[in-house]
Amino acid sequence: MSEYGAPERKFQQSDAGLVVTEGHLVEGYASLFGKTDQGGDIVQKGAYAASLKRLAARGGRVKMLWQHDPGQPIGVWDEVREDATGLWVKGRILTEVERGREVAALVQAGAIDGLSIGYRTVKAERDRKGRRLLSELELWEVSLVTFPMLPEARVAAKADDLDDGWRHIATVFEAARRSLAGQ
Repeated sequence: MSEYGAPERKFQQSDAGLVVTEGHLVEGYASLFGKTDQGGDIVQKGAYAASLKRLAARGGRVKMLWQHDPGQPIGVWDEVREDATGLWVKGRILTEVERGREVAALVQAGAIDGLSIGYRTVKAERDRKGRRLLSELELWEVSLVTFPMLPEARVAAKADDLDDGWRHIATVFEAARRSLAGQ
């Protein structure tokens, strides 16, 4: 694989759900090990270990983006780690910025319910079924997204601290999304 390959994206809706508290604190799984996604990829246990170690050694952080747009950071991931289940993240949507307030409202209303990783494949191989087994990934970012690739997971929003104005905005966005989707 090329050292400078194009970034890839892997959408995820975690079995455990992305939990949102206080309107802006988020935590959950951005990736699950051993699950086949809609693109035919399976992330293997340990796939993020080397990347997270390199990032920590240079004092870097995994970025929190909106829909993978590098021009729209919406918060910070305070903790990113692997466990037996997958890649677990914990962070804060920054409601001090306009897009952060919008995202928090959308998540609370249930209009946004997915996580997606942005990465570069370092090591992978194909199994007998043609699926890509991803054994080492260079993790760049974890985004909050509309359409995740792994269908098993759902976001769980739990905070009730948004005012009616933000709830109304989230309702309008959800109506627009459904209209565009032809529902």
